[in-house]
Amino acid sequence: MAAAEPRPTRKLGQRTVTHRMARWMDDRLGTARFARTALNKVFPDHWSFLLGELALYSFVILLLTGTYLTFFFDASQTIVTYQGSYGPLRGVEMTEAYRSALDISFDVRAGLVMRQIHHWAALLFVASMVVHMGRVFFTGGFRRPREINWIIGITMLIMGIFNGFAGYSLLDDQLSGTGLRIAYSITLSIPLAGTWLASLLFGGEFPGPDIISRLYVIHILLIPAVITVLLTAHLALVARHKHTQFPGPGRRNDNVVGERAFPTYAAKALGVFFLTASLLSLLGGVVEINPIWIYGPFEPADVSAASQPDWYMGWLDGALRIFPNWEIRAFGFEIPNPFFPAVLMAGITFGLLYAWPFLEARVTGDRAEHHLADRPRQRPVRTALGVAALGFYIVMFLGGAADIIATTFGLSVNAVLWSFRVAAIAVPPLFGFVTHRLCIELSRRDGLPTRSRVEFGEITSRLRRGRP
Repeated sequence: MAAAEPRPTRKLGQRTVTHRMARWMDDRLGTARFARTALNKVFPDHWSFLLGELALYSFVILLLTGTYLTFFFDASQTIVTYQGSYGPLRGVEMTEAYRSALDISFDVRAGLVMRQIHHWAALLFVASMVVHMGRVFFTGGFRRPREINWIIGITMLIMGIFNGFAGYSLLDDQLSGTGLRIAYSITLSIPLAGTWLASLLFGGEFPGPDIISRLYVIHILLIPAVITVLLTAHLALVARHKHTQFPGPGRRNDNVVGERAFPTYAAKALGVFFLTASLLSLLGGVVEINPIWIYGPFEPADVSAASQPDWYMGWLDGALRIFPNWEIRAFGFEIPNPFFPAVLMAGITFGLLYAWPFLEARVTGDRAEHHLADRPRQRPVRTALGVAALGFYIVMFLGGAADIIATTFGLSVNAVLWSFRVAAIAVPPLFGFVTHRLCIELSRRDGLPTRSRVEFGEITSRLRRGRP
């Protein structure tokens, strides 16, 4: 028995060495304090706070599937003759980019399912960002001290939209080529700088010899790097400012009521990640999206009917169709028609989104810190303006299908477009008015105040019902 006694001593010595190494690292990096703080962080227990995480998980899946596709895609506009597995296009001349996309779809193991998972993840990434920012807007989550995080979120949304457009434009099929033709016209319409910008991006007259290779660098390197940096800053600011939470018992501006990061919230977040991955894998495996072999290679002289972009570009396509054919010519200069709906309107849209936290603070005079979320009905004006804006962009989105609506129902395309022009003027104030009245009536029914702020989130259900 005495011969076996040194063995525990050796284990104790090993633990001592490991402990010293851990302490050495912690003294220099402060990892223990950081880990303790991170694991003890409290998250509000409400489903709407998972919307931002849904965007994060979609982005992770985009990176993973995009890395796989990068090994097989050739971003070249060199003309080749297709000799691959898809019979109807065999012997057809096309660019190397389109040929490699066909090879990914038919000859690379798991290539088509990866392509489709990647595309569905892109749609979900932008959609979850839009819904997440809608939740932040309608609950007042952009107010002090979160103005910078709101600006970061808007920038990530813009980057996501641009990268999605760049991604499906890489394939050089007839549908993506039509979208690039529109993008070229929009770029040219920018006063003074338009011609230079178009030449820089396309490398010359449309279709340009360099557009695919330049979009490839933008799509796989530049914009993902920007989104990664912005996402890191966004999460750091969330940790710095803590989460907002809805008013309720025990919830105040100076605390967060919910679940600790570990183990409860970590398990929930991990489950949401795997559910997201499972859903996207299911969609990628059984729901066809962007069948480029049907569209054929891009021919600049052809424009396909019923060419619709992905949903997040639908409002821009609809605006280009709905806006009247107005142009400005003065002093030897011309501002072409695409500038107004595609550049000016989009600039005003995102400019107002960037400025909204500061505009609301100035109009309401409310510059206090807010860590409690509003119920939308408590802010009738903000909610009404938000719904009115959504109504306007829904009309723009539906306008992108004007030709399909006209063909399906046997209507005049001009009549359909004029209907959308009238709706673009009439729908926003109608939606805004109805929403404002609903907010006021719901607040009165629940006994909730509609003042500019609710002290410490007290739900004043004891207030007298009826008109104040």
